[in-house]
Amino acid sequence: MRKALDALYNGAAGLAALFLVGLLAMVVLSIVSRQLHFHVPGTDAYAGYLMAASGFLALAHTLKRGEHIRVTLILGALTGPWKKGLELWALGFASALTAMFAYYCCRLAWQSHSFHDISTSSDATALWIPQLGMAVGAVILAIAFVDELVLEITGKRVPYSSAEALRNE
Repeated sequence: MRKALDALYNGAAGLAALFLVGLLAMVVLSIVSRQLHFHVPGTDAYAGYLMAASGFLALAHTLKRGEHIRVTLILGALTGPWKKGLELWALGFASALTAMFAYYCCRLAWQSHSFHDISTSSDATALWIPQLGMAVGAVILAIAFVDELVLEITGKRVPYSSAEALRNE
């Protein structure tokens, strides 16, 4: 199961990277088209769709690497069962919150598909297509939070300490 979950997180991160390359292509195409005096409709909209999809798809991978921003002031002062209790509460709350968020992201994409909702910009894209990247990313993030919660409950969670806090500028 661990290999499958890690492959899911890494696959989502790879897809996010691919979407970032697509975002770069849209920006370059937009710049080149302006310089050469022709217009490619929808480049701004597609750049936005690709940026949103890459951001959401990278969330789980970032979480699993311990790179999300955490406020650890209280957690650092606690020890023993209090620290474990606060970690469990935070991961449980985050799991519930991301599960609800994932549900509503999926519901939004489904409703956009059902209502044949299209973009109001010049590209007139069916909105469920870009919303799918957000929904898939939110679902994978919810899975990652539940994974972290289970690891914390079973005592297998590796605590990450960011070296960023040690740098003082």
